[in-house]
Amino acid sequence: MSATSIIYKRELGAYLRSPLGWIVTSILLLVDGILFQSQALSKSALSAAVLSYFFHLTAIVTMVAALAISIRLIADERQNNSMVLLNTSPVRDSQIILGKFFAALTFLAFFLLLTLYLPLLIKVNGKIAWAQIWVGYAGLLLLGAASLAVGLFASSLAKHQLIALVIGAAILAVMALLYPLSQRLDAPLATTVAQLDIFRMWLPQSITSFKDGVLAIKDVVYYVALTYFFLLLSMKTLEAKRWQ
Repeated sequence: MSATSIIYKRELGAYLRSPLGWIVTSILLLVDGILFQSQALSKSALSAAVLSYFFHLTAIVTMVAALAISIRLIADERQNNSMVLLNTSPVRDSQIILGKFFAALTFLAFFLLLTLYLPLLIKVNGKIAWAQIWVGYAGLLLLGAASLAVGLFASSLAKHQLIALVIGAAILAVMALLYPLSQRLDAPLATTVAQLDIFRMWLPQSITSFKDGVLAIKDVVYYVALTYFFLLLSMKTLEAKRWQ
């Protein structure tokens, strides 16, 4: 069994055994349900439009969930003084990062699966395409993976989870405000800045994105590249701290 698999099972078990993980999941599911009832259902009588706005709201909740899940991954090891054991064991930094990342991604995927009943309620009472549901959830998983990578990077920088939360929230907030910033810039810089916005595909005015059932390769590549970039930064941060 590889070191990555061992770390993956250890971290996933920690999520499943921790009451805090389930409490956070329950709160976020409650928030998502309230937003769906109070916001999405009040926006339009068209089922496809309701589903689109549901994905917009759930994308926000997904980013919050990803950040809440990921901030403990490295910072918690330092708080418990167990990071020394990982650093002195024959485990590469890449194996530590990937094991923890995939465990967090699995738990996040489970959270998203629990929200599936809301689109199914729309389908029972209206008319929507299955493709819009599956593409929307694929987009949420990609957004969640990128947000997890950001949170993991923040966790690798900090010694305490609260500091990691502040750093991760700041990075995600800046990346989610690039599109509004681009509206004040001139072309071609405005277009470039807008394309870097992590939340651009989930804005209500975006009509050719995951939330509308449109699977654009450039959006998939963007999220995959963003995830890879922050995972790489996390590995390099661990490597640098190992030699301090």
